[in-house]
Amino acid sequence: MKLLCFLFISGSTLAQPSNDIGFLKPSDTLNTSRRTSLYISEAVALGTALVGLNQLWYKDYKQSSFHFVNDNDNWLQMDKLGHVYSSYQIGRFGAESLRWSGASQKEQLIYGATLGLGFLSVVEVFDGFSQEWGASSGDVLANVSGTALYVSQELLWNEQRIVPKFSFHKTQFPALRPSTLGATPLEQVFKDYNGQNYWLSFNLHSFTKLESVPKWLNLAVGYGATGMVYATNAVALENNIIQSPYRQFYLSLDVDLTKIKTNSNVLKTFFSVFNSLKVPAPTLEFGPKTKLRAYAFYY
Repeated sequence: MKLLCFLFISGSTLAQPSNDIGFLKPSDTLNTSRRTSLYISEAVALGTALVGLNQLWYKDYKQSSFHFVNDNDNWLQMDKLGHVYSSYQIGRFGAESLRWSGASQKEQLIYGATLGLGFLSVVEVFDGFSQEWGASSGDVLANVSGTALYVSQELLWNEQRIVPKFSFHKTQFPALRPSTLGATPLEQVFKDYNGQNYWLSFNLHSFTKLESVPKWLNLAVGYGATGMVYATNAVALENNIIQSPYRQFYLSLDVDLTKIKTNSNVLKTFFSVFNSLKVPAPTLEFGPKTKLRAYAFYY
């Protein structure tokens, strides 16, 4: 669900001015009219998203007193990585948008990079008052981690050397439970944890400073899980399903699209938006069942 929230918000990033790239270049000095317009636009967009989420997701379920649930064992933690990814990427959008307005780095980090954390925290409150779900301490920790990943890199290096990314491949599991894992290909991207992969993509040039290493070349470490029809084996057994989920780990090459040189603002904006997705590339998979498997291209 939280990944759906992120993708809803990220549609607006098509107009975002990321770093010194995009259709609109950042202002060298504080442009108060830009900043004011930005804050108003974000407030309206986030408010609309929350109202829409409440109507589409929560209104058909009974409310309860605020409570926490322990869902940390669900889906082999794939949903938690979705929170880390969403919090980071929404925060990146917030910080880079403030950079466009000419805001200081301090303001970018305090009011921009925390955009994802704030938004997802409100969603967590919605969960907490829903009888169907409940707030999750694991979700809260993941949200904080995603924001911290962005902020810490800006403070340490003044750049993002490690970027969370996402990829997806189709699996056979939604056919067994389409209402939860997705009835259509688009729904499956959001709901089928078996086909999702989350990556940490490391920029090799930024870490090594070697001129022989292309500035756009990354090394990505990925995580996935498969074999899941229900969130846990116990719940699956209650529904007469025997499942054997297992974790998957990946090592792959990747591309930092924002480091590709071009004079086209159209391409720069495209690269900024889609740098949140892992580029298909040669990959090694490690896991308790596969042991070692190589792919010419994996996504």
